[in-house]
Amino acid sequence: MNQEFYYGTGKRKNAVARTRLLPGTGQILINDRPVEEYFPRATLQMIIRQPLNLTKTVGKFDVKVRVNGGGVAGQAVAVRHGISRALLLVDPELRGVLKKAGFLTRDSRIKERKKYGLKSARARFQYSKR
Repeated sequence: MNQEFYYGTGKRKNAVARTRLLPGTGQILINDRPVEEYFPRATLQMIIRQPLNLTKTVGKFDVKVRVNGGGVAGQAVAVRHGISRALLLVDPELRGVLKKAGFLTRDSRIKERKKYGLKSARARFQYSKR
């Protein structure tokens, strides 16, 4: 399998997506399953296809993704991030379009740690004055 491919890693929360773009017909496989089977919700499928629609490369590449960790929404955004990074290797001219849409920026929001003396990150135990 000496086929030329473009690689991109996407992350969101605890989800990590290792993405490969191969010249092809537009098939998207996530963990060896079609995107419609892995992400049944239409919104998540739309999130994954956003960078391809934006750059008008919908039918030009087959996308193969290995994703693990996190929840379904985090995985979908991680896949989008990985596809966007791989598209940069295909054509560096796409950088402006992808950056303006915010697909190249890793979403750095993570869960806040629990503090000692508190119930969770910010919630306190109930206080009784009398």
